[in-house]
Formats: sequence, C-alpha cells, structure tokens
Amino acid sequence: MNAPSPVRKIIHVDMDAFYASVEQRDDPALRGRPVAVGGGHRGVVAAASYEARKFGVRSAMPSVTALRKCPDLVFVKPNFDKYRFVSQQIRTIFADFTDSIEPLSLDEAYLDVTLDRHALGSARAIAEEIRRRIRAETQLTASAGVSYCKFVAKLASDQNKPDGLCVITPAQAPRYIASLPVGRFHGIGPKTAERLNRMGIHTGADLQELSRAELEGRFGSSGEWYWRICRGIDDRPVRAHREAKSISAERTFDTDLSEPGELLDQLDRVAGHAWERIARHQASGRTVTLKVKYADFQSITRSRSFAVPIGDEAAFRAAGRLLLENLLPVPKGVRLLGLGLQQLTPVNERVPLQLGLAI
Repeated sequence: MNAPSPVRKIIHVDMDAFYASVEQRDDPALRGRPVAVGGGHRGVVAAASYEARKFGVRSAMPSVTALRKCPDLVFVKPNFDKYRFVSQQIRTIFADFTDSIEPLSLDEAYLDVTLDRHALGSARAIAEEIRRRIRAETQLTASAGVSYCKFVAKLASDQNKPDGLCVITPAQAPRYIASLPVGRFHGIGPKTAERLNRMGIHTGADLQELSRAELEGRFGSSGEWYWRICRGIDDRPVRAHREAKSISAERTFDTDLSEPGELLDQLDRVAGHAWERIARHQASGRTVTLKVKYADFQSITRSRSFAVPIGDEAAFRAAGRLLLENLLPVPKGVRLLGLGLQQLTPVNERVPLQLGLAI
C-alpha cells in the first residue's frame, strides 16, 4: 500500500507596493509622501505607495483621477531596469530555499517548500526567513501567505499587508474561505463578482451553497473552478518554468490623436517596442490583439488569429495595421494604443507565416 502524499507547503510572496517602495528607498525625499509610479498628465498609475492608497489612489487609475483624490501626489517616472534588477535579487533569495519557484510578475511568486531544504521546521519559519532576508538585502518589505495550495496561499498573502504573514492550515481553510467576499477570489473578476452579487452570492459561504451542476450551468467551464476554490480545492502545481501567455506594449500620447496617418505611424512604434520583448522571449504567436483607448477613457480591443504563428516583426506590424485600419476614421481622439501577441509558442516550433490564413 502506497504511503499518502505529504501535505504540500506553498508560499505566496508579494512585495509591498513594489515599484513605489523601490523609489522611496532610493530617494529619501519621497519617504512618507504619497507616491505614484507612472502617470504624467495623461498616463495611468502603474503603482501607488501606501501613503497614496490612503487617498484612494490605485494602480491603473488615470493620473487626472489620482490627482483629484490626492492633490499632493508625487509622480515618479518608472525605471523598469531597476525593478528587474531588484526582482532578480529577490528571486536569488527564493532559490536558496527551493527550486520550485513560479514568478507571476516582477513582484510576486509562488514557492513550493514541501521539501524543507534548511531544516527550518515549518513553512511559516521558511516564509519568515525569506521575508527577513528580503528586508536585510533589499531594504524592502514583503508579505507572505502560507498554505497547502496556491489559491489559499494567495488569499493569505493579502490578509495582513503590508509587511505581514498569514498561515492558513487545511483545517482552517473552509471557514476562512467561507468568510471572504467572492471579489477577493483569484479568478473571479469584478464583473463576475457583480453577477454573483446580483444572484445573492456575496461570500464564499454563499458560493458553497451552490452545486457543481448549478455553477457549471450558469458559468460554463468556469463554474467547476468556482466550485473547487470555494471549497479550498486547488491541485495546480507550482510551475518553475511558467510560460508567458501574452507579450505586448502600449503607449499613452501627450495629446489625443485622430489623423489616420499619425495613428498608423504611432502603432508602428508600439509594434517595434512589443516585438523587442517578443524577440527576447524567443516566441511567436497565433493571435494579434490591438488595444485602443479613446479620449473619454473608453477602451476597446480587436484581435485576429492566424492558422500559423506570426514569427517576424513585419508580419506582426502588418496584422496590427489591419486591425487599426478597420477602426478608421476614429469618431473621437485616441489617447493610447497597444499591440500584443497571444497564443505563444517557442520560436523553434514556428512555421513560415501566411498572413492570409485568418480564422
């Protein structure tokens, strides 16, 4: 008879207001002040310090809205080379404790520490040591959630932010999940949360009342995921070599654009920046997606998929131009253009492009 598998020990580490905290660390004049990374007079907030969050400033908020909420807000131009360097420092710390590291972004990752490499005795002790090392080596703080699966660990890392630690055991998980609003659940976005609220489902406990068949009937294949997570069932492994799902670039303009030729020229520039990232990942992809944000902040996306992967910049640029040309002339000014590649495959798997094979 096979021995039962050990309970997994998963840590979700999430840096606290990462971009803004790096800027405050490096510039003492910013410490204690409300700071937003990104922005400019027409951009959006990429990250907000905790001082700014007290005023309601949030990531992805238009700069003009952020300034209305916090007139003393200080905008700092982002420095992604610096953020990537610090992120690598943090991942080097992770690697001292496990090889099973799944980065989600520059500032967060899952770690599987079921194997206690340094005999620290518990996942809590490992998380505490990781947080101590991060503070000592980068002068930044991190919050961590510890549990038996990725879903609950991610919930836990949000519980005691900033600079906090939360451990949820398998025995504690059902009651903990039941107490939370469904909007906190990873995988349930704002629109789905609103839909659930209209159905009278506000908490995990409410969601647990619905059967798998009811949820699948209302939400299709996502219904099974909702049924599982509200019961704390998540068997997803920590994937050490997680592939990017999409690669893109976007640009916010200083003034609204409406002239077709200028819009196409700017899209070419955006396509060039995006392709630099795609080339670094040695990827090709089957779907090109255009993002347009108008002067009134309304956003739309348009996509086109191809039978074979797009593998060169000229084809990527041409696909983006076709998508934009179908929207011209624009009824109102354009403040942002973005272009991305999805359904990615490694470059060595691609085949010669045939743009005409759209599906």
